[in-house]
Amino acid sequence: MTLLADLLGSVFELRYRSVAPPRLDHRPVEELAKSLLGAHGEVAGAALARQILDRYGAMGEGEKLAFFRFLAADLAVDTARMHDALSAYEAGHSRETYRALMAAAEPQRQELIRRLNQVAGATSLLVGMRADLLRLAGDDPELAALDVDFRHLFSSWFNRGFLVLRPISWESPAHILEKIIAYEAVHTIESWSDLRRRLEPRDRRCFAFFHPAMPDDPLIFVEVALTAGIPGSIQALLAEDRTPLDPATADCAVFYSISNCQAGLAGISFGNSLIKQVAADLSASVPGLKTFVTLSPIPGLCRWISAEGLAKPKEPAEIRRLAARFLLAAKRGDGQPIDPVARFHLGNGAIVHQVHASGDTSPKGMAQSAGAMVNYLYDLPNVAQNQERYAADREIAASPDVRSLVAAAEKARA
Repeated sequence: MTLLADLLGSVFELRYRSVAPPRLDHRPVEELAKSLLGAHGEVAGAALARQILDRYGAMGEGEKLAFFRFLAADLAVDTARMHDALSAYEAGHSRETYRALMAAAEPQRQELIRRLNQVAGATSLLVGMRADLLRLAGDDPELAALDVDFRHLFSSWFNRGFLVLRPISWESPAHILEKIIAYEAVHTIESWSDLRRRLEPRDRRCFAFFHPAMPDDPLIFVEVALTAGIPGSIQALLAEDRTPLDPATADCAVFYSISNCQAGLAGISFGNSLIKQVAADLSASVPGLKTFVTLSPIPGLCRWISAEGLAKPKEPAEIRRLAARFLLAAKRGDGQPIDPVARFHLGNGAIVHQVHASGDTSPKGMAQSAGAMVNYLYDLPNVAQNQERYAADREIAASPDVRSLVAAAEKARA
């Protein structure tokens, strides 16, 4: 995997090679963008791209918003040109008319983003630019359309074929470990000692996806515990005084934290591929593994309980029943669960397997879910079937135990 990453990195380094520092151009950035779209030489285009990215990086929030509005309004689809191209294509389907139609249907800003991406380090900067857009756009429909263009391009640039899976260990470079600490979004890593407890023991694993254009910045990572049986408590899983397990005796791999690292790649799905690849790699390296589960938070449970006008539960049985009902029955208008973690794992083909009343007794866990956590089971032979049923009919795969909890909750309501 390291050799492949190095080879891909070399390819990207050649593709996005640095250029000599250009002479400073003091024209407005909007004019520079239009010049970049009209540039024909690679060196001249790269020099313009570098200046635009540098100028953008020095902008304040208001200037960035104005730049986004320029992209949205001035570099949108030319509808008159598209209408003419469509009429020509309807009159005769040929390579030329099809090419003209495709060119007319694409907004100029997509080509601008591509051309900006021709200089070294541009991919990471453009990911940051989209993060700014998502933060500043609000409910502006034109800026929402601009984000569609970013997302369209990023879906191609960051597809699975370009991603490299790398193990993260206590021996990994310090700058990578620092980012694991910073990006951990589920269970905060409090210190270097805390990180060491998650990476160094022989029954712990961590894997991350990297992109060759961003080799020092993970896109997403997963922390894994090898256990004997399915655990129901994150505190027990991460306890300082626990005794590490011999991996040869482990029968379960627990994905207890999955963290997306780049705000600018929101909506670009990596988790499904990550979980399946890690499960395959672990199966090969730890033959005794039979079960692959998560130990996941239920972040909206207490908020939903309050919205339903219910008292916050205190008894374990009641907590489990309400959590199961929330996961299986509380739906959005599109038929998907309210809970975002449930949507993620069910969309990947997992099963709602077990609910635990005292899974996370930290202040955060108590505040968001009254301490409840859930195991999603990745039954590898049936993942694709579960995924298809969920996508087509919003059918939620759940164990008999969880369904019985929902039935008990519904009976208590009657």
